[in-house]
Amino acid sequence: MAMEEEQHTSPMLEKEYHPGCPGCDYDRKKDLQRGIPYREFFYIWIACLATALPVSSLFPFLYFMIRDLHVAKRIEDIGFYAGFVGASFMFGRCLTSTIWGIAADHIGRKPVVMVGILSVVIFNTLFGLSTSYWMAITTRFLLGALNGLLGPIKAYSIEVCRPEHEALGLSLVRYRSTNVTMMMVSTAWGIGLIIGPALGGYLALVQ
Repeated sequence: MAMEEEQHTSPMLEKEYHPGCPGCDYDRKKDLQRGIPYREFFYIWIACLATALPVSSLFPFLYFMIRDLHVAKRIEDIGFYAGFVGASFMFGRCLTSTIWGIAADHIGRKPVVMVGILSVVIFNTLFGLSTSYWMAITTRFLLGALNGLLGPIKAYSIEVCRPEHEALGLSLVRYRSTNVTMMMVSTAWGIGLIIGPALGGYLALVQ
């Protein structure tokens, strides 16, 4: 009788960690983890903020930028040309998001996240230095195409924490959930969309 009770209380499937396996390393780290991983969540929050800022930061000054590039023959045409510049970012992202997701599964989340952050720094700067209309469209397109950060960062936010904190991590990435991981990405994305236009409008006033 005692033997039967011991069999029922013992786990049916014990975890087995394999050396050199990245997934096993993550699982081991999560099993040893106690509490919320604030440091990892902070990194996720900063990465999401970085990818959200370029989405809307250009809109306060885009009209004046198109006007100064002298591509529109009439004032009424400025909005037409500005629309293509604004859309090029999301067009680039839509073409490559799946590819970046596949790449993240094969080479890991961190390399994809690093490429996304570097693309924000490089191509956002080049966009600000654009001397022609086509340079502005090209840099915005490449910024979107090389910034495949949002998908992998959601997966990474789940991988670095225990199941009971997943909702918090993803809320710091734009998903509905009852858990904690989801809160972090959503929060960073929302703040980025608020700060982006405010920052763009303020810097547009700097002479």
